[in-house]
Amino acid sequence: MSEKNPIRVFATHVFHESDDYLRIFEFLEGVDRFYYVNVSQPENIPASGGPQAIKDELIDQIKQSEAVFVLPGLYEQEQHLVEFMMDVADANAKNMIAVRPFGGVANVPEAIASRCKEVIEWNDRELADSLRRQARGEDTARWEVLDFPGFDANGPIE
Repeated sequence: MSEKNPIRVFATHVFHESDDYLRIFEFLEGVDRFYYVNVSQPENIPASGGPQAIKDELIDQIKQSEAVFVLPGLYEQEQHLVEFMMDVADANAKNMIAVRPFGGVANVPEAIASRCKEVIEWNDRELADSLRRQARGEDTARWEVLDFPGFDANGPIE
């Protein structure tokens, strides 16, 4: 992944930018040297054609992606549409990532969790790493480095 070859990501939407939808991209913007393109376009609601035109637009957007973020908050509002987006992702071999509801006050519905490759927390590092794994198959094993004041590599500092 580079600036010339960004990861193409789709986040579930029902043709408006929900708080969680906006939050996904705010978190990703905060990751250094992480390049992505948002292929989900909630502003592209079809003016005519009814439900089939909406489905066709979603299919086009999902087909452009490399991985899909599934936002459980939308599932409660538009269960059938979220299931449709997940079906499209499955049919096009797009790996899905579920993001737990913000604030940790609810769980990811089993209907979503069972179909997603990963269920992650709201954390910029987890969002970026899960995209790398699911979109490009990149190994993202990182170690946390903890700094203990009063110690260095040789032990206690006197």
